Amino acid sequence: MLYVEILGSLPGMAEDEVGAMLELAGGEIAGRDYLFLKLDADEGAFPYLDRLGLAHEYGKLILEAGSIHELLSKAEEVDWPIKGTFKVDTETMVNCRHNVLDLPRKLGAVIATQGFKVNLSRPDTVVRAYCGERLYAGIRTRYFDPKDFEIRKAHRRPFFRPISLHPRLSRALVNLTKAKKELLDPFMGAGGILIEAGLIGLRVYGVDIKPEMVEGAEMNLRYYGVRDYELRVGDAAKLEELFFGKEFEAIATDPPYGTSATLAGRDRDELYRKALESMYAVLAKGGRLAIAFPVSFDGKTEAEKVGFRLLGMYYQRVHKSLERHFYVFEKGHG
Repeated sequence: MLYVEILGSLPGMAEDEVGAMLELAGGEIAGRDYLFLKLDADEGAFPYLDRLGLAHEYGKLILEAGSIHELLSKAEEVDWPIKGTFKVDTETMVNCRHNVLDLPRKLGAVIATQGFKVNLSRPDTVVRAYCGERLYAGIRTRYFDPKDFEIRKAHRRPFFRPISLHPRLSRALVNLTKAKKELLDPFMGAGGILIEAGLIGLRVYGVDIKPEMVEGAEMNLRYYGVRDYELRVGDAAKLEELFFGKEFEAIATDPPYGTSATLAGRDRDELYRKALESMYAVLAKGGRLAIAFPVSFDGKTEAEKVGFRLLGMYYQRVHKSLERHFYVFEKGHG
């Protein structure tokens, strides 16, 4: 068994991102306790979990218990897979029902009886104890350092446009498509979604109606080391003409939300509807679309009119003048 600790900002979206990666890895989510996910998966899932955007960390789940006494008793029976020195960190979630104040010391003492040495400042292995409705202990495999995403925020890129998703959200949209080989963003802007897709090894395709955005997106992709890309100046509502005969495995995009500058003089809702039709036309059967729309646009109804099937929908309030839904749609096999 494995575990993932997801971020609390968009927990439903974060859980579905993990679920999508497990579908690729051949595993599944076995349970959730607030932000703690139990995974029925093995080490073969690591390359897919490494892709996650809305996660704090993941690791190997060693044991689970209903009380402190049970946890410590089970810990005595476990052969702990620890390399080098270790320390115990406790994560007390808001739904914690147990007194874990002294748990790091007690659990650390049990593990130390197996001959492992404690190092509180620079341990080789971090043992994580989680307190929610139940108690869990595991070995951290990967911590997702926020700095690794912060360095790709809009204002850190050589070509800067302030309207851009946070890199964590861009990464999650990519993962929710379950893309394995390639991804198209027909409203690429400065290329934020394509950067995240390219960094996990996908071939990326991007479209923007403005030539300066295409040039800027290429500058950003190259700056972050993405080389396998194809960018085109064009209209997101005419993708069949831009990519004649081509079908895409996955599409992830964040269309402009409504200023005259970003819409290039077009009616917003009409652009969204035409773009949905065009994306449906170039998406392979069984392929997924992950997309954001402002709440004033009924993305579910409009996408279903085209033929898409809704898989997920997540609400986010950005600020008082912007509320949006993230959607995941699938193009049916029929």
